[in-house]
Amino acid sequence: MGADFGRYRGTEGRISGWLRRRPKKAAADEGGAAREELLLAVAAAGMPIAPAAHPVGYRCSCERVGCPTPARHPVSFAWQTQSTTDRSQIERWARNQPQANFITATGMIHDVLDVPAEAGRAALERLLAAGVDVGPVAESPGPHGELGEGRLLFFTATRGTPEDEDEWWPCELDCHPETMDEHPGLRWHCRGSYVLVPPAQLPGDLGVSWLRGPEHPLPDPLTLLETLTDACAQYAASEPQEPAWPLSR
Repeated sequence: MGADFGRYRGTEGRISGWLRRRPKKAAADEGGAAREELLLAVAAAGMPIAPAAHPVGYRCSCERVGCPTPARHPVSFAWQTQSTTDRSQIERWARNQPQANFITATGMIHDVLDVPAEAGRAALERLLAAGVDVGPVAESPGPHGELGEGRLLFFTATRGTPEDEDEWWPCELDCHPETMDEHPGLRWHCRGSYVLVPPAQLPGDLGVSWLRGPEHPLPDPLTLLETLTDACAQYAASEPQEPAWPLSR
């Protein structure tokens, strides 16, 4: 869906510029409304969001030379406190920043179990066949769009609420969002981390999209963990990877 937002290819005949501009604006308005509706659905599910960078060709809108995660990171360093579910604020962001992606801050209301796409699809099939309540699931492509290089994001209830201070751990004990390529197995995004939420545009006409939307209730992560871990182990056995630990910056 993300790659089609705001696009319209008019006829190439000899029609006036006014007639060409009108359908393009209508398509852009329709795409913007659909984008806004999806973002509000995320917020309605209780997941706080904040603006993120977006692609400019194959570069990142942040204009950082050699940005390691183009169009995949927040705009503000205060993204954790900026993240909100307030409908009015999200509408303002969506309308005033029509190209912006959005991230959701994890560890407050929800966590995200982040696995290789191949392993994630196998696990999703097993979970659904077993009648397990699976929550929202998003697909994020790899840098070149290949399925095997992409990730599946399983949205769950959080295990790191302020009431549980003795039991939560920061995502840094597992990984940083910027170290995606160094962690081929499962990553647990909780307090201190974030993920992109659909619809999100990425360089190369790629995008992040929902496989299962935010209307699905958030499950306890432990109901998914064993199946996801097993699928990742099978994936790692079939696709040897470099060791993911220790973490390098």
